[in-house]
Amino acid sequence: MAVHGVPAKRKEIYKYEAPWPLYSMNWSVRPDKRFRLALGSFVEEYNNKVQIVSLDEDTSEFSAKSTFDHPYPTTKIMWIPDSKGVFPDLLATSGDYLRVWRAGEPETRLECVLNNNKNSDFCAPLTSFDWNEVDPNLIGTSSIDTTCTIWGLETGQVLGRVNLVAGHVKTQLIAHDKEVYDIAFSRAGGGRDMFASVGADGSVRMFDLRHLEHSTIIYEDPQHTPLLRLAWNKQDPNYLATVAMDACEVIILDVRVPCTPVARLNNHRACVNGIAWAPHSSCHICTAGDDHQALIWDIQQMPRAIEDPILAYTAAEGEINQIQWGATQPDWIAICYNKALEILRV
Repeated sequence: MAVHGVPAKRKEIYKYEAPWPLYSMNWSVRPDKRFRLALGSFVEEYNNKVQIVSLDEDTSEFSAKSTFDHPYPTTKIMWIPDSKGVFPDLLATSGDYLRVWRAGEPETRLECVLNNNKNSDFCAPLTSFDWNEVDPNLIGTSSIDTTCTIWGLETGQVLGRVNLVAGHVKTQLIAHDKEVYDIAFSRAGGGRDMFASVGADGSVRMFDLRHLEHSTIIYEDPQHTPLLRLAWNKQDPNYLATVAMDACEVIILDVRVPCTPVARLNNHRACVNGIAWAPHSSCHICTAGDDHQALIWDIQQMPRAIEDPILAYTAAEGEINQIQWGATQPDWIAICYNKALEILRV
């Protein structure tokens, strides 16, 4: 409360305790839903949940706005990258399949399930996906079956209760020699057609939707250790970051200098679980891991070695398994550990 006309100082950290352990999480992008996030449970059984929460800035409390069932834990959650608020209020989840949902309070509705192998009882789980920022009708998924699939979405006008989101396969390609663990669209060349993937073969590969007959290997891990995560710099499309399985370091790559990392960020004392570039700056990246730490780095010095992060936050109670830096909230980073979501002002 404000005392003697002095405005109350805004908090630097807000915390939400979910009913179950959390894994996937992401910020809403719409301008009219400032502190809204979606959270995915991590329960080792079929029945899992997704919950939409939002922060009441007057009471400083998070509250659940919608909770819905999800088969298996979500491997990733993303909201439609709609910074102007002109599309339907959609979010997508990956797991056994890609699902698109229409957010509501309290009822969130399933709009469509996108399944690429209609003729088989077998399903190859999806490890990740990315929603194209330039063309929100494009979603790319990565799968353990070595493929990436680019989906085209059609979002119609709202007519009563009719589901108006449908999807079709634009292309499916064998991206790696083994499982594909992550996919991300690049902002290069107009931001619509270029994407990269990482996988169990230890390589980072780049593709162009206009020329899918060949790909470019940007990096190969010397020991062929699987690469789990991939993130493009949000402001400079030449740079991307990747992290290998059980690795304590994050590798920064420059696509103009293939196969040679331009920097290694190695202050973590246990394996890295998440990487997130700043939405508003080309030289800041946040990394988080099993050492309970979220570290923010300034990489302006590259190619000179980056010795230490500029900011460090320790989550006392748990290993940080997810980190997201909100596009519409560049002052806030969200992390998950155990059953907790925290947002931190940076």
